[in-house]
Amino acid sequence: MDWSHLPTLLIVAALVVLLIYAVTLYNQLVNIKHAVSRAWANIDVLLRQRHDELPKLVEACRQYMQYEQGTLEKVISARNAVSQARDQADLKRLGQAETALRSGLGQLFALAEGYPELQASSSFQHLQQRISGLESGIADRRELYNAAVNINNVRIEQFPDVLIARLFAFRPAELLQFSEADKADVDLRQLFS
Repeated sequence: MDWSHLPTLLIVAALVVLLIYAVTLYNQLVNIKHAVSRAWANIDVLLRQRHDELPKLVEACRQYMQYEQGTLEKVISARNAVSQARDQADLKRLGQAETALRSGLGQLFALAEGYPELQASSSFQHLQQRISGLESGIADRRELYNAAVNINNVRIEQFPDVLIARLFAFRPAELLQFSEADKADVDLRQLFS
């Protein structure tokens, strides 16, 4: 048996194993990148659904709440800001716009309590439940999105993944965060003043 080719075979075998390992890492990074995109798309679906429902809610309220135009306009303005930030994929602005929208909706629902006819309206009740359900879904999907972003960002910084990530220009993703005001308890006195 000729052992003279053994070093060459070992080098070739090591290179093949290294190539397979690099391809595996690359494919994992691609899957993670697409998981972030998929998680964002899931949020986007709910944002679009809520975007479509808000004018109906505002119109239902407008019929009863003639003296609350400022609150209604605040909700519509925040809705438009969310839409613009979403369309531009500007997560920082989206977080700020979401905070303003949630604040406006909180005020709207709190003020609606002073209008018994509005509260009795089946249209308002349906829209309020629908939007509240969408809000819960957005919060759940935001959690999933941020988890996917965290996995992506950690993996592209870990060794040896960082080598493949830099070679193929994998970029960190941005977390979707809402302001501290959105996380704080609602000040009911402020809503009714």
